[in-house]
Amino acid sequence: MDRTLDLAHRLARIGAWAGGALVILAAFVIGLDIVVRKLFVLAFGGAAELSGYVLAIASSWAFALALLDRAHIRIDSLYVHLPVRVCAMLDVLGLLVMLALAALLTWQGWHVFFQSWNLGSRAVTALATPLAYPQFLWLVGLAYFALVTALLLVRATHALVTGDIATVQRIAGSRTGQQDLEEELESIRRRGGGSGGDTAENHP
Repeated sequence: MDRTLDLAHRLARIGAWAGGALVILAAFVIGLDIVVRKLFVLAFGGAAELSGYVLAIASSWAFALALLDRAHIRIDSLYVHLPVRVCAMLDVLGLLVMLALAALLTWQGWHVFFQSWNLGSRAVTALATPLAYPQFLWLVGLAYFALVTALLLVRATHALVTGDIATVQRIAGSRTGQQDLEEELESIRRRGGGSGGDTAENHP
């Protein structure tokens, strides 16, 4: 199961990187459109429409990575004061609720895509974009989010039942400030910044 989650993590990262690249491309197109409109009183048309598609697609693919990295926002004012086992149970419950939400989004997204595909719907814009194409990429991102959530729920539930509370915390628990700091320091070391930190420690 852990190998499956590792693979899911890699695929989610690729999807998020691709979505980020699309966002940068959309920003470039919008910026170019603004410059051309200002200097030559011309407009490409469709820049705003394309950016809307990009935002939806990039967001749906980022959901899975945010869940796997535990980068989503959680209000843990009470959570941090509860017993560890209770926290683990709440983590599993949180994944269950998240799965219900992801499944609902995917189900509704499927209906939107299926209707657009059947009717051959096009955007009421100058581009007249066939809506089924961007909606399909958006739907796949939502479906992958639901799949990742289900995998995490199965793994966390198994760990909870077998008493492996550490694994529940690792894959579904709320991140602490210490964990964020350690990961940031590790990231700096991987980028070759460890020598600077050692120097600072040796020469306070």
